[in-house]
Amino acid sequence: MALMLMAFSRSDYGDAIVVGSIGEPRTLVPILASDSSSGTVCGMIFNGLLKYDKDLNLTGDLAESWSVSEDGLEIIFYLRKGVRWHDNEPFTARDVKFTYERLIDPGVRTPYAGDFIMVKEFQVIDEYTVKVIYDEPFSPGLSSWGMNIMPEHLLKTEDLNNTQFSRRPVGTGPYRFKSWHTGEKIELISNHDYFEGRPYIDRYIYRIIPDQATLFLELRAQGVDFSSLTPLQFKRQTQSRFFEENFQKFHYPSFGYTYMGYNLKDSRFRDARVQQAINYAVDKDEIVQGVLLGLGRAATGPFIPESWACNKEIKPASCEPAKAKQLLKEAGWSDTDGDGILEKDGTRFSFTVITNQGNGERRMTAEIIQRRLKEVGIEMKIKIIEWSAFVSEFIDKRRFDAVLLGWGLSLDPDMYDIWHSSKTREGEFNFVGYANTEVDRLLLEGRRTFDQKERARIYRRVHEILYKEQPYLFLYVPDSLPIVHKRFKGIEQGLGGIGHNFIKWHVPKDEQKYRR
Repeated sequence: MALMLMAFSRSDYGDAIVVGSIGEPRTLVPILASDSSSGTVCGMIFNGLLKYDKDLNLTGDLAESWSVSEDGLEIIFYLRKGVRWHDNEPFTARDVKFTYERLIDPGVRTPYAGDFIMVKEFQVIDEYTVKVIYDEPFSPGLSSWGMNIMPEHLLKTEDLNNTQFSRRPVGTGPYRFKSWHTGEKIELISNHDYFEGRPYIDRYIYRIIPDQATLFLELRAQGVDFSSLTPLQFKRQTQSRFFEENFQKFHYPSFGYTYMGYNLKDSRFRDARVQQAINYAVDKDEIVQGVLLGLGRAATGPFIPESWACNKEIKPASCEPAKAKQLLKEAGWSDTDGDGILEKDGTRFSFTVITNQGNGERRMTAEIIQRRLKEVGIEMKIKIIEWSAFVSEFIDKRRFDAVLLGWGLSLDPDMYDIWHSSKTREGEFNFVGYANTEVDRLLLEGRRTFDQKERARIYRRVHEILYKEQPYLFLYVPDSLPIVHKRFKGIEQGLGGIGHNFIKWHVPKDEQKYRR
């Protein structure tokens, strides 16, 4: 029986999965990867010391095991032996130390340094053991070591901000890099020597299709196997016999939210009454029902409603145009020439929001906001920009009035990298330029205690301040709506979605579509 089962499982190796995405990765240097497309592909090529399992518990990845001191100030990681980089060089503790040193190097434009500057001392005990020592309690410390580890032997003399490695990476993960055709696709091939076992799917093809409608046509034509649906596609356009016979749909809460962020260096957005007015002018329920078709919830702050850090006493603001107009009047804005647009000191209240090309939900959301703001005397223009230029030319260079974007969240509620006033350099996440001394203090306090009740108190206060000051117009928490071709078996939905056991996905031999 054992031999028969083994033979059956081997027969399922093969095929390819074509993943459709509207975004193209910016880089495949993992510590520089700040967008979801880069993170997705890096996650197939690299490993961290730890990862989350299907129940969202931390488990070993490149670390076989670990121990934490009673005071929480020391972590010892015991690394897996026998792991090799894709070029066949051995993975050792030197690679972990190298990655740590690059993360804290001020010359490297990584948004993740804030998690690692908290380390007081990093020790290499031997080839397969490292010790991390913190000066004070650091609550996200353990989970931060989910960061992908990079190869020292290939990168020790490289400038990570400008390296060929960003387009030809070498990792330890389940898939090896094969090719990147800009604007078209990235192709990966399975790592037969992967330490958790050879992935069943031989090839992973990441197709870049920068428009949701075109991507859906490719899905219908079965040129794409795995993608995310829009709410309209999920509820209506896939309710047919064809999709029921050929695809499997999934639906679960996402770990993220969509927002409109303001450039707080812009004089129009330096008075919180203006942002509060916009919050009252925009009907979030109209967006949830009209754009998401009910597949999501209104957001009030930087946490999803299920998070223990979420301040549940804060409710979404009701749509009150009269209150919005009053707040704008108090902030010094009035329509002196009767053209329907407010002015202040001779300047019309007109600004432009930018968002990324291909995302219909964000475009429709922007159009609803535009209409609602016009009703209270604010002119908002909409500019749609291709993803790569959107990030590199506008977000990183702070060339925007307002931006419509989304954040994917980690399980730990630490938000230091997004909201602390020190995190405003190019490539970092506080690109709106938010600064509040109380929030800065609270964010540090939230990192310095392991007491969840105390952390909850701290983050709920941060939630309260952000809701009052409105550096973002918090819009909605969308549901995740992935779709996968039915020939793929072994998909297991967990608390964090369906990707946790990807190397176990397989296609029976008689259903395989692609040959190597």
